[in-house]
Amino acid sequence: MADRTAFLETVREAAAKGRGYRAAVNPLATHTAAWVGGGADPVATLMAEWIAVGGQAARVRGDQAAREWVRALVVKHQTQSAICWRHPLLERLELEAVLRDNNVAVATWGELAQQPEQQRWPTAFAAQLGITSVDWAVAETGTLALCARPDQGRVVSLLPPMSLAIVEPAQIVPDLFDLFERLETGKLELPSNITLVTGPSKTGDIELKLTTGVHGPGEVHLLVVE
Repeated sequence: MADRTAFLETVREAAAKGRGYRAAVNPLATHTAAWVGGGADPVATLMAEWIAVGGQAARVRGDQAAREWVRALVVKHQTQSAICWRHPLLERLELEAVLRDNNVAVATWGELAQQPEQQRWPTAFAAQLGITSVDWAVAETGTLALCARPDQGRVVSLLPPMSLAIVEPAQIVPDLFDLFERLETGKLELPSNITLVTGPSKTGDIELKLTTGVHGPGEVHLLVVE
């Protein structure tokens, strides 16, 4: 009975937290002009929208500042294990070295994908942090578009309880229309999966009440490196 009581209390707490982040219509959007765009500062717009749906965001200038920010994050959360994409931005930041220097066991998805399943999945499920970049980030909605590739598995952003996406301003587009235009340009080379992420995992299955952190990461960070 005690276990049942504790479980129900956890559900109540999660439901109450989730109700703090409700979908809202942008007041600038009307029935005749739905397109709002990223505004004068797309980085600020992206961060504001990401935070509004329950994410956490930071903006730093320069690669060294980004390394220090990631170091502070893993120290704060006492992170011991992580999985990450192999991506040009992450490699430029020397992210794997930063994590290992702070006693974080890190594996790239490309490495894990080559391992037998009995080795791959225990490592993936044990990871406390998943680190990706993005293909595009949509300023108006605070949405990240992640294309699945051999070194950039969707598991990395979906499985660990905490996720971090590292983005540069050049990856930010104003609106979903702009995103689909870019996807259309490369439609002959589209991957098997494109994931659109807008804040932490949410579901409305429980009494039609929005609950956060049920089917994916409950804590999601966005770091913009200028």
